[in-house]
Amino acid sequence: MKHLLLASALLLVSPSNHALVTENSSISIDYIRGEGAVEGVKLALQYHTEYLRKFSDKLDLYFESSVNFWEYGSNNVHDTNFVLALSPVVSYPIGELNGHDVYAEFGIGLSLLDDTQFAGKDVSTHYQFEDRLGVKVKLGDEDENELSLRYFHYSNAGLKKPNPGLDFIAMSFMKRF
Repeated sequence: MKHLLLASALLLVSPSNHALVTENSSISIDYIRGEGAVEGVKLALQYHTEYLRKFSDKLDLYFESSVNFWEYGSNNVHDTNFVLALSPVVSYPIGELNGHDVYAEFGIGLSLLDDTQFAGKDVSTHYQFEDRLGVKVKLGDEDENELSLRYFHYSNAGLKKPNPGLDFIAMSFMKRF
């Protein structure tokens, strides 16, 4: 897992990735921890829009596309999964912490799992909903960085049985351009 995190971090800061980034976008890397011995990493690109500002100057909206790599178990009983996801995310300010703005965020998106059998569970479909709840702190002179703690739940919403769902906690660092 350490090698995967290092490779992901290097990929994230690679100069070739900056061609994908516009002034309304950001990139992030997440460390993911799930039920049992599940660990993973998520690389994401976010596009920020002003659309919700029509309704409230405090609402923020961004669209996130991500690639997730999950691992489960030890060397003799090992399982991996690869996930693509797309989610709209809404955030709202809830306070300050040492002079930094703190936001609550939520989103419901779509994801595509490479394997329906993962971490001892049969999630029955490759297509899953990606639900998230989180708290983030904006950092930097121009709020260009964010640290966040998020809860993720992947489920097919009962469209097919079985539907045990997969739950994760993620720590994230985001850099806005």
